[in-house]
Amino acid sequence: MSSPSTPDGRAPLGSLVGKLLVRGMLAGLIAGLFAFAVAYVAGEPSVDASIAVEESGAAAEHAAGHGSAAPPATGPQATDPQAAGQEATGHEAGGHEEEEIVSRDLQSTAGLATGVLVYGVALGGIASLAFCFVLGRVGRFGPRATAALVAAAAFTTVTLVPYLKYPATPPAVGNPDTIGQRTSLYFLMILLSVLLGIAAVVAGRRLAPRLGNWNATVVAGAGFVAAVAVACVFLPGNGDSVRPGFPAAVLWEFRLASLGVQAALWVAFALAFGPLAERLLAPPAARTADPARTPAPVA
Repeated sequence: MSSPSTPDGRAPLGSLVGKLLVRGMLAGLIAGLFAFAVAYVAGEPSVDASIAVEESGAAAEHAAGHGSAAPPATGPQATDPQAAGQEATGHEAGGHEEEEIVSRDLQSTAGLATGVLVYGVALGGIASLAFCFVLGRVGRFGPRATAALVAAAAFTTVTLVPYLKYPATPPAVGNPDTIGQRTSLYFLMILLSVLLGIAAVVAGRRLAPRLGNWNATVVAGAGFVAAVAVACVFLPGNGDSVRPGFPAAVLWEFRLASLGVQAALWVAFALAFGPLAERLLAPPAARTADPARTPAPVA
């Protein structure tokens, strides 16, 4: 498949992939800053609330366990003060909480920022490569519009569709025995969603000459929704992801915040990467002379 040229015909787009990749990672870094702000303001309160619920539940279980009458000591422990003291010390040690390796304050600031920024840079690089492939091949859109389309498609396939089947849960809430299975199912849903999205784009392009662009887009979109619905029906559920009795309000706030962080990331990426790509692909003179001009594939 041939590589699209830049709007002014200076060089094939393939020779600019490296520069676009760098700009995509920079845009991902900027998007990560916005996502971190949303996560810290909207997400951390629900995380703190879920941790408080977990700690209160653990304290209640611990108190209930010590509330039952202990059997009388027999054998050597009944008369040996040292043995009895060791038993009491063991109970006291068991009552203390495990020491935190990383403090909660550090997790919610530097730890959260590091994770979100690295995540943003990585996704920005991948999205910029997708931009290089899509530009000039899916409709006659300029760099900014193409960046917006790539971001919208990525949010839909990588975040929204898997979220509908396997929504996020607060930390330390799910069953630890099923975390491996839940993680595998989540990534399987991402893979299926991305593949179905690519298939929908290919189908739309092939149907466009016969049905027209609008009708082909509607048919391809409907097919994508139907295929996703079938996948959601046949994939196993995730019923044990939340313990019974967990506050529904806290769970709802956490899930909305998780979705909001992803939305902020992709919106910020589109707004940052579009202008960066446009400045690289079209010089100021070309943008002023013909701002609507778009790259076309080389024959």
